[in-house]
Amino acid sequence: MIAFLSGRVAGKNPTHALIEVHGVGYQLAMSSTSLAALPPEGDDVTVHTYLYVREDELSLFGFESLAEKKAFELLITVNGVGPKVALATLSTLSPDALAAAVSAEDVATISSVPGIGGKTAQRIILDLKDKLGAGLGRESAAARGGGAATASTDTTDALLGMGFSAAEAAAALKGYEGAANNPQALLRYALQRLGSGR
Repeated sequence: MIAFLSGRVAGKNPTHALIEVHGVGYQLAMSSTSLAALPPEGDDVTVHTYLYVREDELSLFGFESLAEKKAFELLITVNGVGPKVALATLSTLSPDALAAAVSAEDVATISSVPGIGGKTAQRIILDLKDKLGAGLGRESAAARGGGAATASTDTTDALLGMGFSAAEAAAALKGYEGAANNPQALLRYALQRLGSGR
């Protein structure tokens, strides 16, 4: 499983981004929200990813936050909701807005997403009513607490995914004085500290 990519924005269009990592270009399908959050072409970025594997398909999807990735993973478990419809949902509704709509059993809001009718919206509510609250609780709480908490959480998760211990990750994040809501800058800072300390 490819959990995330750290590299350079090599290009983007209304539905995909191209991220270059050590000379290899990865094409990621992304929601319009995530695409809008990407830095300009040529800048460094870290993108959370999900590798969708089927007999006749191998696709890589990218997300600007772990909350969005979690929402995508939950959406595609619903019968009748594939990756494209899940991305359309996240282009229309933020993870928090989706969770709120599901919690309120708001069929109208969910069925406003292109590709989702009333029956599919009801199925999403039925299947995800319990899962969305628990699945997005930590990420949503971090977002409500401010960008710093989200950036710190995202960076810690990225470092753990690279094989660093929780103690190493915590130590590497200490003393950061840059923009607190910029996970890319925070990750670069942490990696520099870990590199110099090893």
